[in-house]
Amino acid sequence: MKKKWWLILLLCLLVVLGGWYFYRHSIGHRSSAPAYVQKKNVHLVAIGDSLTFGQGDETKNGGYVGIIKQKIEDRYRQTTVETANYGVSGDRSDQILARLNSQKTMQQDLRQADVITMTVGGNDLLQNLQKNVMNSPQTIDKDVAAAQQTYTTSLNKLLQAVRKQNPRVPIFVLSIYNPVYTYFPDVDTINDSIAKWNTTTAQVTRGYQPAYFVDINHLMSWGQYKTADQRRQLVQKEQQANQGKVSQARLLNIMKNKDHNLNQYISTEDNFHPNHRGYEQMADRLFQTMQQHDSWEYVKR
Repeated sequence: MKKKWWLILLLCLLVVLGGWYFYRHSIGHRSSAPAYVQKKNVHLVAIGDSLTFGQGDETKNGGYVGIIKQKIEDRYRQTTVETANYGVSGDRSDQILARLNSQKTMQQDLRQADVITMTVGGNDLLQNLQKNVMNSPQTIDKDVAAAQQTYTTSLNKLLQAVRKQNPRVPIFVLSIYNPVYTYFPDVDTINDSIAKWNTTTAQVTRGYQPAYFVDINHLMSWGQYKTADQRRQLVQKEQQANQGKVSQARLLNIMKNKDHNLNQYISTEDNFHPNHRGYEQMADRLFQTMQQHDSWEYVKR
């Protein structure tokens, strides 16, 4: 009788172990399968100003938009990227918004987007600095602060309009930079104004999650002068030559110089916009952020 009980217990144990093995290698295995798979097609929509248009790119390949497409396809081999570029040179934030509200094709592309990129704010600030760059630092600070309020309202309206078309996909907003830093490295009014403007853009962007601010300010402003010592030498040279003063004549001469720019990332076409090398730098920084927040690349099984 005791022997029969041992047989029954042994049989029960075998049944339990068999059930566990079946769950571990079938049901349990299926439940641990990836919940998300890589998309085969990604629709990237870029909106903004001349930096989105690709002004200054000597290859005429759409600046950072053409480069980021290739980067995604090289990194995610099974993915094909379709891009729609709605960049227009000279547009302020309110002008980008006006185009969005009036262009049905742009609205449709935004609705179908998997990821949205944006460059905005440079022309809003430039318009203000052009009027004030020769004024005292105190006057510039006061006028920039007032312009920031207008820009904050305008940028909110733009991002609200984008989210109206597409409330779910990630938006990557690139910062602005100082295209004449290498000529006026010690003119704090310009550098400070750009830093404040970027702070505003970053703060507003965070209110429209998933949305991410991509800071290219120092990357593009400093160019190849990447170390503190290199920039210190730039400042010393500028102070000896011009005592840190910005003159209208010197600004015009810089913009007219078609053969050379102290910043190797800036196009000599206008000494203001990036060249192809500069757009590669921008795309590298953008892609780093996109890889950190890569929901755009995957779809739920």
